[in-house]
Amino acid sequence: MKKTFLTAEWRKLIIANYAIDPQLLVRHLPPHTELDLWNGTCYVSLIGFMFQNTRIKGIQVPFHVNFEEVNLRFYVKYLDNGLYKRGVVFIKEIVPKPAITLIANVLYGEHYATRPMQHTLEQQENELKVEYRWQEKSWYHLRVLTSATSHPIAEGSEAEFITEHYWGYTKRNGYKTSAYQVEHPRWEVYPVKEYAISADFQALYGPEFVVLNTASPLSVFLAEGSPIVIKEGDYLKS
Repeated sequence: MKKTFLTAEWRKLIIANYAIDPQLLVRHLPPHTELDLWNGTCYVSLIGFMFQNTRIKGIQVPFHVNFEEVNLRFYVKYLDNGLYKRGVVFIKEIVPKPAITLIANVLYGEHYATRPMQHTLEQQENELKVEYRWQEKSWYHLRVLTSATSHPIAEGSEAEFITEHYWGYTKRNGYKTSAYQVEHPRWEVYPVKEYAISADFQALYGPEFVVLNTASPLSVFLAEGSPIVIKEGDYLKS
């Protein structure tokens, strides 16, 4: 059994889900994995959330305990002894803390970048406002207005597909993929009343994602999140 590498809470996850041509993801697909589709649709998700109470190998790193993250990810699966392990691949993960970027990129081969970030979490009567902002050449944002009461994710739903991926897969080169397991309980979601997204996908993530600049998400929801555990990584076997 793998040892625990990181514990934290992932809270108030804004998840905006887009349909994309699978061919645009081919060069990002880690070896030995295949795209994981839902009802025949290939998804990418733009996600903003809070890292809270973060500990690396049980230790809190000063000034790196609570912070924002925004990432773009897509969904894959890996066949291991006849069973599929469903996971995600990150195109890029943005955080405001340089130590997180250094550790994730060096130890896990991820694609983290350190940028100025801000967030807003406000509850007003029966509504909840959540916003994440990050700066590249200009400031971008991911914002929702929701009901204040969450409810369980429905079985067989799109939200279940998006949230129930428990592995992270990283393409190390043309033949090698690293993997790590993420553990968390089933989440609840808040009904979204309004949302707003400002992002230059081409500038942030590469030319193949320019199509998202004019696309509308198929869905946007806010997940409450939970405590999470990330296990130490390993390499996939072909």
